[in-house]
Amino acid sequence: MKEEGKHILWVDDEIDQLKSHIIFLKSKGYQVTEASNGDDAVALVERNSFDLVLLDEMMPGKDGLTTLEEIKEKNPHLPVIMVTKSEGEDLMEQAIGKKIDDYLTKPVNPSQILSAAKKILGARKIRSQRLAQDYAQSSSKISASLFGTLSWQDWIDIFRTLCEWDLEIDNFGDADLQKAHQGQKRECNIEFGKYIENVYLRWLSGEDSPLLSVDLVKRHLAPPLSQGKRTIFIVMDCMRLDQWMTIEPTLDEHFHIKRDYYYSILPTATPYSRNAIFSGLFPAELAYRYPELWKAGTRDDSSRNRYEHQLLDDQLKKMGLWLKSDSRYVKILDAKEGESLAKKISSYKNTPLLSIVFNFLDILAHGRSQSEILKEIAPDESAYRSLTRPWFLHSSLFRILQYLSSQDCVVVLTSDHGSVWGTRGTVAFGKKDTSTHLRYKYGDNLNCNPKEALLIKDPLKYKLPRYGMSTTYIIAKEDYYFVYPTKYSEYEKEYKNSLQHGGISLEEMILPVVTMTPRR
Repeated sequence: MKEEGKHILWVDDEIDQLKSHIIFLKSKGYQVTEASNGDDAVALVERNSFDLVLLDEMMPGKDGLTTLEEIKEKNPHLPVIMVTKSEGEDLMEQAIGKKIDDYLTKPVNPSQILSAAKKILGARKIRSQRLAQDYAQSSSKISASLFGTLSWQDWIDIFRTLCEWDLEIDNFGDADLQKAHQGQKRECNIEFGKYIENVYLRWLSGEDSPLLSVDLVKRHLAPPLSQGKRTIFIVMDCMRLDQWMTIEPTLDEHFHIKRDYYYSILPTATPYSRNAIFSGLFPAELAYRYPELWKAGTRDDSSRNRYEHQLLDDQLKKMGLWLKSDSRYVKILDAKEGESLAKKISSYKNTPLLSIVFNFLDILAHGRSQSEILKEIAPDESAYRSLTRPWFLHSSLFRILQYLSSQDCVVVLTSDHGSVWGTRGTVAFGKKDTSTHLRYKYGDNLNCNPKEALLIKDPLKYKLPRYGMSTTYIIAKEDYYFVYPTKYSEYEKEYKNSLQHGGISLEEMILPVVTMTPRR
């Protein structure tokens, strides 16, 4: 395979003795420019566009390392292969520190040069071909599985694979592959919506149920607490599996990480899913046992998570878990509160259980629809996902976790629900006093398109609160969001391509729960 158009600069004070090598490279389709000293090489790089530099390390006058440094000043991204007579460790460390891409030891033969050039110049093309082949195989396997009978574990495996491909394709930046992948995710969510409609009531009755929001504390938080281990429970509001996967490698050097999965209850919204985590109760049970929590106006969800600390303490006591001293609870609503916690995290070293709720990702998801800057920074799902890691690396949460990695403790980290990129409107039929949420609604005698949303006529069957004899719920599937018939086009346009939650999708329902122990 010839590399047409690839331009190599070869720098060597004995360049005349390398004519046979240069002729060989030209026969393979490379264009080769020669330089016999460092000054000429730097000048050539300044005036021309090269794809690769072959650089002799030992030259009279300006040596290879100095030339390398000046080349990188002119073009930091230009690949350089160092050719050296020495295999000295110190020399190689210096060269690597100055960002060489590869090195060869003299004497070199033409095939070595060709192989090294191909490795660098053909790497992207080779990776692209391999990526496309691997994706085609993975995609075919997933598509075939959709025709069979799938379990909740199968859906976790499918979604994990889809998220892994999200990150792989994001890193490679292949637009065609990205488009194909989005199509497959939509296909999967169509079938997942049908699956949830068929099995969700069985799950609520305990029949072949996966781990649900209400089981999280019992399954993941209670074990370390019962062993007397200091435990930190972190809930990242609105964090999806793909977002966790972008930051998990950063924590791997600090913690041993065990990642598990669970399903959020419906609706996949904070008042329901996060209260279910902290209380261990379904929403209808919570409304019955703690009526004061649900009576603050049936249209006001903003205050329904104000008792999370009390709910968690009550749940642990019901399990027979009595802590040595009081548990503590902190909710982080903005960067200032996060900084405050990071500064005083060491003051909780004798606290047996510290629960922390981080709301940043939820704020980012909602804030994007109201911020022109965020819309520009994150115009699509891939760009939004890419914001997670830089935020995390500069966040108070990362500093808190770095501190905890030096302590004798267990960190249990999870999310209460995910979010979905809303791209299609679906009509919601209801009265004016119906709740205003985009992915789910409750009110009297609601109705919807059954292909695009789940209609719940009997909330108690779904363990949801009922406010009157006519209370119904509608929950959007796939990537639909609710719009009323009046001013349909106006509101569909306003909310299109916004991040939403509360509905039925892989992104909203299948969530990570990780247990981390310090490596120290």
